Amino acid sequence: MPEKEYIIFCDESDKVGRYYSNFYGGLIVGASQAQPVTGRLNAAKQRLNLFGEVKWAKVTQRYLEKYAELVNVFFDEVAQGNVKVRIMFRQNARKPVGLTQRQIDSAYFLLYYQFIKHAFGLDLIPPQAEGTGLRLYFDQFPDTREQVDQFKGFLHALGKSTGFQRAAVHIRPEDITEVSSHDHALLQCLDIVLGAMTFRLNDKHKEKPPGTHRRGKRTRDKESLYKVILGRIRQLKPNFNIGISTGGGPLSRWEAPYQHWAFVSQASEYDQMMTKQKGIRRRQ
Repeated sequence: MPEKEYIIFCDESDKVGRYYSNFYGGLIVGASQAQPVTGRLNAAKQRLNLFGEVKWAKVTQRYLEKYAELVNVFFDEVAQGNVKVRIMFRQNARKPVGLTQRQIDSAYFLLYYQFIKHAFGLDLIPPQAEGTGLRLYFDQFPDTREQVDQFKGFLHALGKSTGFQRAAVHIRPEDITEVSSHDHALLQCLDIVLGAMTFRLNDKHKEKPPGTHRRGKRTRDKESLYKVILGRIRQLKPNFNIGISTGGGPLSRWEAPYQHWAFVSQASEYDQMMTKQKGIRRRQ
């Protein structure tokens, strides 16, 4: 059923990575579903004795099975259509060219803007007579208040763009908010999924402590959790390839339960020496 309002939770990860950078993650949930879904996630956390904030950085052998179970509860919600997940990143080998210094300095927010505008297919929401409201919840920004306020202004203006007006989607300034992930189980689950993608795409699963020939226990534990996440994604998208944009027609931006977007600047050049195997595409 169409919702009168949707909520998007957003987070970001590695700004600069070995092979991939500028990771952004988001999930969208109907306002009528947000509380029930959150309740089920919190109930699972309580059952698993996960009373603190759940984060990718906390994955260890002690928490591995509990995190895996929570991930499965989260992806059950995705599979049932209650939550949709979007991940965006940029491959370092595709280098943008011709950027001004201002664009370089503002890259964090410029890319975030593109992510919100395009990744969720908000301009494809079936229009309703009274319109559709949108709330945007961001994990706390690391930048200055002036930059954040300007960014929020650009997001508010999206509601006046042609695509958003056609879909009758509106964004009130007060509905663009920074929140603490500690208070939102949905944002915590997003952190885990986004962290797993960053971990695998930048080959962190291969890292070994200095002076050793074996991977550390925490690295192996994180790889195990990544495989749980990958398995659930491939149930939704059997041919899923982590390093490229997921396929599908234009409507998939709105309808698909899970999507990846490998962002490429309109003006860019390809440097195969910055790839994992000198430009040879390898299935992850």
